[in-house]
Amino acid sequence: MGAYKSLTVQDVILSPFEVNKGFSFTGAAALTGSNVLIDRFFGKNITGSFDPGTDPITGQVSTGSYQRLIYSSVKHLYYSNFLSSSLGSNASTSSIVYGLDSTGDVRIGGVDTTNNYNYLQTTLSQSRYFPTASNSTVGVIAIPQNLFGDQIKPGSFYYSHPSGSIIDDGEGNILLTPGNEPVGNIIYQHGLIILTSSGSKTTGTNLYGVGVYGTASYGGDTGIDMLSIFVTSSNVTCSFSSSYTIYETLFKCTLRENEFNFTQNPSAIEDQTIGKMYDYTTGSYFAPYITTIGLYNKDRELLAVGKLSQPLPSSRTTDMTIYVKIDK
Repeated sequence: MGAYKSLTVQDVILSPFEVNKGFSFTGAAALTGSNVLIDRFFGKNITGSFDPGTDPITGQVSTGSYQRLIYSSVKHLYYSNFLSSSLGSNASTSSIVYGLDSTGDVRIGGVDTTNNYNYLQTTLSQSRYFPTASNSTVGVIAIPQNLFGDQIKPGSFYYSHPSGSIIDDGEGNILLTPGNEPVGNIIYQHGLIILTSSGSKTTGTNLYGVGVYGTASYGGDTGIDMLSIFVTSSNVTCSFSSSYTIYETLFKCTLRENEFNFTQNPSAIEDQTIGKMYDYTTGSYFAPYITTIGLYNKDRELLAVGKLSQPLPSSRTTDMTIYVKIDK
């Protein structure tokens, strides 16, 4: 036995809700596990003709990727506007000064054909460095979408090795710590960490007076190729948080003061054969209690049930609204 009321479009509100989940993996075996599949690649600027039989390959999960193609893809997608300047190339603009007719129109400036969309991760002016010399290498850490969801949560990426670690600054830059030296970029919505520099990390016991000037380091004993370490070492730890948008549907179930004032509880029936109610249920002060809200489709098939934390008495004097939320 039940009571029904139709909902209108105004009674249903759909709103986005962002959720986050943290992940942490230690060791190369954990990264490449069947339920993780975080891959690492080298990209190399190889000159000469491409030969699929001899060109070097890379990858620890997808082991058949070519180094020159990784390099070219990263260059085109994320750095094509930053090859001549780390601050990026300004897009060309074009405008028309109109004449008396179309033959008198004058175009000022050229139509831009060089700038591409490079997935900048901030509205601030971003600096990106990309090596273009022959045989230059880059490193790529690729996190699958089933782990990062909509995107890696900005500011949550951390990747470490006993020789050093890298973090993201929340604005799309990858920093080598300690020192927060920029060594690459992170593309949050693609789950990609791109290392374009090894940084100036040094080792040794006699480090008095160690300093960094430009892209070179002075006073250290031995330079470390951090890019190679992060891509190839098995002694690494990777942690990040995923960001995923779910949608919460809010149903506004409004009960007017003259609605749902009759109890649906079968225990209120004194005589089941004739449906006679107990006298106390017919008085003007009797108010049934609401315990459950059911959501039905147009064929009155039950789709969802909302249980109130405690029975709620209906009112004969004011309207009531019960909100039912469903996450999906």
